[in-house]
Amino acid sequence: MSVRIPTALIAVAAVALGAAACTRTETTEAKQDAAVVGDQTKDAAAQAGEVVESGAMKAAQAVEKGAGKVADHLEANQAEAAAEGKPGAVNPSTDQRVPAPAEH
Repeated sequence: MSVRIPTALIAVAAVALGAAACTRTETTEAKQDAAVVGDQTKDAAAQAGEVVESGAMKAAQAVEKGAGKVADHLEANQAEAAAEGKPGAVNPSTDQRVPAPAEH
């Protein structure tokens, strides 16, 4: 009767032997390399965050500028409509609405 050794057991044993074969210097170097990669990753993530934030700032400025133009246009329209006495219009200078005509 022969004894079978599962392939997985052999693989685990090979990995364990390989890990044990690492010298203290190799382990230290690997840790240092991992620390450098971690720092580089952190720096790249911070830079990416700044790029995203600056893009959002530019978009917000564009929206603000566009909204200001729209508000100016609407205010001019309302001033004109209020001056013409159009019911429902709001005079931007007084913030008063032109009343609807009374129904009889």
